[in-house]
Amino acid sequence: MNPMDMIQLAGRLGTFKEQHPKFGKFLKSVGAKGLTEGSVMEVKFIATDGEEYRANIKLTKEDLETIDIIKGMGKSSS
Repeated sequence: MNPMDMIQLAGRLGTFKEQHPKFGKFLKSVGAKGLTEGSVMEVKFIATDGEEYRANIKLTKEDLETIDIIKGMGKSSS
């Protein structure tokens, strides 16, 4: 990712946190519980027409490593 994209992303993430404060609290709660191999992460999307979509994944060791990398990226940009 080029540096300008990273700067733009950092600004967008700040706006996202301001507009959706409950989501950050949710992530902190989940993180405090501790993500473990075998845990299931589920996402639900409800379209404006009411149609629902769901997906879930059972976390693997590799998923947890990826999440740790993403967490580290967030700390280095703060």
